[in-house]
Amino acid sequence: MEKRQRWPSRMIFIFAAIGSAVGLGNIWRFPYLAGKYGGGAFLIPYLIMLFLLGVPLLIMEFAIGQRMQVGAVGSFRKIKRKLAGIGLGSVLCGFIVVSYYAVIMGWCLIYLIYSFTLKWGADTKSFFFDNVIHLSKDVGEVGFISVEIIFALVIVWALIYFSVWKGIKSVSKVVLVTMPLPIILFFILLIRGITLPGAIDGIIFYLKPNFGALLDFEVWSAAMSQIFFTLSLAFGIMIAYASYQHESSDISKSAIITALVNSGISIIAGFCVFSTLGYMASRSGVPVSELAASGPSLAFIVFPKALSLIPFASVFAVLFFVMLITLGIDSAFSLVEAASTVIHDRYSHIRKEDVSLYVCVFGFICGIIFATFAGLYYLDITDHFITNYGLVLVGLLEVLAIGWLYGANKLRNYVNHVSEIKIGKWWNTLIKFIIPVFLIVLLIANFIRDIKHPYEGYPQWAIFCFGWGLIIGVLLLSCLSVFFSRQKNNV
Repeated sequence: MEKRQRWPSRMIFIFAAIGSAVGLGNIWRFPYLAGKYGGGAFLIPYLIMLFLLGVPLLIMEFAIGQRMQVGAVGSFRKIKRKLAGIGLGSVLCGFIVVSYYAVIMGWCLIYLIYSFTLKWGADTKSFFFDNVIHLSKDVGEVGFISVEIIFALVIVWALIYFSVWKGIKSVSKVVLVTMPLPIILFFILLIRGITLPGAIDGIIFYLKPNFGALLDFEVWSAAMSQIFFTLSLAFGIMIAYASYQHESSDISKSAIITALVNSGISIIAGFCVFSTLGYMASRSGVPVSELAASGPSLAFIVFPKALSLIPFASVFAVLFFVMLITLGIDSAFSLVEAASTVIHDRYSHIRKEDVSLYVCVFGFICGIIFATFAGLYYLDITDHFITNYGLVLVGLLEVLAIGWLYGANKLRNYVNHVSEIKIGKWWNTLIKFIIPVFLIVLLIANFIRDIKHPYEGYPQWAIFCFGWGLIIGVLLLSCLSVFFSRQKNNV
């Protein structure tokens, strides 16, 4: 039997975990949510969810992978054979995410090339929708495949493949560059942002608390979803990464460092984004609130325009998109590695290089639909349903499996045995009762909202095919996998 690969050091493991957690969403999603949901007041539910939900679940996933020494599917199969579907569900959700995440990285690559000449000009909105993604009039008008995006997508998947082709051996080398580099670039952009005229107005908008927002359940739901997504929980990533740690490696400290660094970068990202938007507002006369409301399009519409206004615009535009690409590549290849680990655990006779190639090629094929003229619509629907239902449901099943079948106290004892920072019985209570209740409430609230008002007014056929259909498909495949599994429960 092939000896399991190991991380060269705990620092490299933490680098990889942080790299997976810190992604594109830290730069545009967190600042957008903070601006939308009460400014500085949003930090209250965000930090509460970080410590009540994020850190405990991260400890749990690190402990599962390190204790079982296999990926997500094998880990839950060891707990109980019929639970293997939970692991498969997490990997399938992650694979769906990386299929469109790579397309977004392709946009970043295109914009990196355009940055040298600021090709987007003054009307960045029209440039993005008409010249880059060629957005069709509605979701039913697929149009053609964008050759430019497909070409960028090939490059992105090549980068992903050569990051994971030798498994942990190659990942260990890549993260030494892709984890610290974007953070260095990020702080350069932050210094540039806070020294711009009008930056203080944007920062005030970001931090000024609207405590009335705390009474809105949607704010807490948004904070909960952000913590879940940004820490790469329920993707199978952290379980896979931890499975390459030695069984006696410290868990608690690694989880706390990963969670705090990730959230710290998110909070600081708010200063970077809103200081730049404050400058843009002072130059254009458009309120900061209106600029911040652009959400994910912040990176491709608002920020390019803001960067065009500052001195040495092309230099900072290049730095910005290099930062986005290096942030995104870590998250992307971690999702691929989670899937590759599961396949290689099951079929160890297949070379790691070949497994990674198959996953990357299949991911590229699945992402082609998001490179069509209607791709943004499909991406939006898919992202909404996978993050609001797929990940939350998998997370719920994970805590129920650990809390009630494997035993929260049993896993806690293992964590405390190998960790300097001991966790108390409060962790058992969170895993068995509090977190499941949070996730059930979140699922029900999301379901009621989407039944009352179809997401973004999309037609029912599109919502079913790229929303409910995907969720049902993940559930069916996860359930069917149990019947084809022959490995006995050995725990």
